[in-house]
Amino acid sequence: MTQTPPLSFVHRFEPGSDPTRPPILLLHGTGGDENDLLPLGRLIAPGSALLSPRGQVLERGMPRFFRRLSEGVFDEDDIRRRAGELADFIVEARKAYRLAAPIAVGFSNGANIAAAVLLLRPEALDGAVLLRAMAPFRDPSKVDLTGKPVLLISGASDPIAPAETVARLVAALSGAGAAVRREILPSGHQLTEMDVALAKDWLARL
Repeated sequence: MTQTPPLSFVHRFEPGSDPTRPPILLLHGTGGDENDLLPLGRLIAPGSALLSPRGQVLERGMPRFFRRLSEGVFDEDDIRRRAGELADFIVEARKAYRLAAPIAVGFSNGANIAAAVLLLRPEALDGAVLLRAMAPFRDPSKVDLTGKPVLLISGASDPIAPAETVARLVAALSGAGAAVRREILPSGHQLTEMDVALAKDWLARL
């Protein structure tokens, strides 16, 4: 790990060993931090630079990337503000570390903020792996995601991200022109070895 400059988010950065591979932006779930997804990043994106910020919202002491009003009910005004802040951080980090636009890899709350950045500031990301994501907005703004690659992996028995809201996210991304691949696994909200295998294979083909 290298020393991290004082950017707008607490974060970890690991330089890549393969300059041909896209950098990866790792976005943790509720209660995680900047260390949580680094092992996953190393597994699924060997050789890529890894950038992992900590969410700036606290819910009962647990870091998140945006506020929610209750389980499954998001504060959409806060999502918009926080997505803008995260997109600005990506710009800062790209300058500081001399990175190309990253591929986001987000889990749960991290996947939701990644989806929000795609739908609000699409230039900040070069694509995304969304693990157990939900639609961040009930009525998303019009945006052009033509050709932007997105892998969305959901769990068939996920009690936190029900099929209806996942379908709305797929529709929003596909409707904006993103190249969406959706996978549904026989699992709940937790990640599995199949998630790792699917994400690694998908990233290797970019």
